[in-house]
Amino acid sequence: MTAAPQPRTDVPAIQVRALHKYFGKNEVLKGIDFNVDQAEVVCVIGPSGSGKSTLLRCVNRLEEPTSGEILVEGIDICDPEVDLDGVRSRIGMVFQQFNLFPHLNVMKNLTLAQRTVKGRSKDEAVEIARRNLDKVGLAGKESAYPAHLSGGQQQRVAIARALSMDPDMMLFDECTSALDPELVGDVLAVMKDLASEGMTMMVVTHEMGFAREVGNKVVFMDGGVVVEEGLPDAVLGEPQHERTKAFLSKVL
Repeated sequence: MTAAPQPRTDVPAIQVRALHKYFGKNEVLKGIDFNVDQAEVVCVIGPSGSGKSTLLRCVNRLEEPTSGEILVEGIDICDPEVDLDGVRSRIGMVFQQFNLFPHLNVMKNLTLAQRTVKGRSKDEAVEIARRNLDKVGLAGKESAYPAHLSGGQQQRVAIARALSMDPDMMLFDECTSALDPELVGDVLAVMKDLASEGMTMMVVTHEMGFAREVGNKVVFMDGGVVVEEGLPDAVLGEPQHERTKAFLSKVL
């Protein structure tokens, strides 16, 4: 029996090559080539329907690619023999909707996967959960239920839950777009802190200020292709493509 491939730190955290994705006859991703380096924050921007979220969901195979190659820490996650759960255990994902279990309090939301997937003891899982709740500014909310929290607080609980699994990287899918404007800042502050600690992050976002301030690279997608990518000041400040210019003229 061959040993499972081990994650590597000498290659990009995420490598996407010639990625295509069809839904029926609709081609949503049209040959995407894309890298996220270790400890890099890559912000993916673009209009609705451009394929941003589909790309993100393909990275941990929540969507099944039609063709192409995706490597996570050097491991081909499209290989039929891959230990997909093992790879996913190193990828934290935060969605637009918070996806918390409404019948469980905050502590149980944070410890359930730790105990069932990671096999941690109750005491260890609780200790890790408390540490991550403190990290996102929600210490003392352990016994609260999701319905009693604001949207921003629920999203920070979702981030703490993902962090409690000790991921090597985090994927954020428009995680502030469902929030009231005054609640967005608290969630972005947590994401900034993660970036400053060296967390590898792929962020689909409409928050251009965050992309400019925190991103190491900005990728503009439209029509299922990468139109333009580069340093935030270059893409957001001096875009080269007319489609990028037209999009930014409406959102900046």
